[in-house]
Amino acid sequence: MIKKIVLATAGEGTRMLELAKDKPKHLIHVLEKPFLTYVLDNVVRAGYTDIILVVGYKGEKIEAFIKDYIPPTKTNISIRCVSQYELLGPKEGGMYGTACPLMCVKDIAEPFVFLYGDNLYAVEDLKAMNIEDGFNYVAGMKHDHPEKYGVLIEDNGFLREIIEKPKEFVGDVINTGPFTFTTEVFEKLPLIKKSPRGEYEITDVISLLAKEGKVKIKEINYWIDFGKPDDVEKLSELITHGGIK
Repeated sequence: MIKKIVLATAGEGTRMLELAKDKPKHLIHVLEKPFLTYVLDNVVRAGYTDIILVVGYKGEKIEAFIKDYIPPTKTNISIRCVSQYELLGPKEGGMYGTACPLMCVKDIAEPFVFLYGDNLYAVEDLKAMNIEDGFNYVAGMKHDHPEKYGVLIEDNGFLREIIEKPKEFVGDVINTGPFTFTTEVFEKLPLIKKSPRGEYEITDVISLLAKEGKVKIKEINYWIDFGKPDDVEKLSELITHGGIK
């Protein structure tokens, strides 16, 4: 059973505008609690007990938050932070992109789950990613507007490829994360290059694994991307009406 989970929490949150001016977007309050509280609560409820946060922008504030964080269960939980900025440099002049948090935890010697710290998933969906069968997994969800996202192309349960923002309909299951990785992911990291936007992309790593038939797709039911100011109000309404379990 997988106990280790890695959360990417290094981003600046520029789309959050003034809300993230003095803190990481993961600490923006929703109903008097930092957003990261809801993420961690569901991670813990899903049974993950060895938690690593890869921090960057104003990472010291996330480290301070972790010291005061109280898990929702009495299970023995280990939470530690790793600084992406210390290992790979800051965004300006250093290495940056969704694959970079993986570069910061390449000493992991067992399967683990990986998720973006600004995404919220249901407990049952996080539990569903706890799979140890020798394969890597990418989670996806059916969406009414797949053209706005990366679309997962399936072949008998396996990921064939990810098509980013397709101009024509190719499928309706989009890449939402989270991911389950074997240690094979670390073998592919040195092989990827900067994308056209100048970043190291996790999708490039997954694509290399998919070419070898090592990635399966797991459909999930619940996903919230916490990226824009109006997401604060949307999430507040969901929580008020019991929409997060």
